[in-house]
Amino acid sequence: MKSTLAIVMASALAFPAIALAGDNGKRWSRSEWKEEYRDGPCEVKRESKKGEFKREVKCKDGVGARWRGEWNREFRDGRCFVKQEAKRDEFKEEVKCETGR
Repeated sequence: MKSTLAIVMASALAFPAIALAGDNGKRWSRSEWKEEYRDGPCEVKRESKKGEFKREVKCKDGVGARWRGEWNREFRDGRCFVKQEAKRDEFKEEVKCETGR
């Protein structure tokens, strides 16, 4: 009984870290790729080009949107410049990174 509970707890703690590691590993890669998928009621489009990453999330009629209201935000994340825009039914994120030497 205790070992089963320990396995369940370890899995619950490890899952978010694995999910984030998978996204970050692909997100900042130097290769070109594009993918589209659904996240609940939202459509997600992600694409990467050399030194640039874009993600666009659209939720029909705002259903399932994780953001509140309308806002814009720009900031630096290490060597990258991040631009985010949220509307009632759409979230856009654009990341442009300086190329490494």
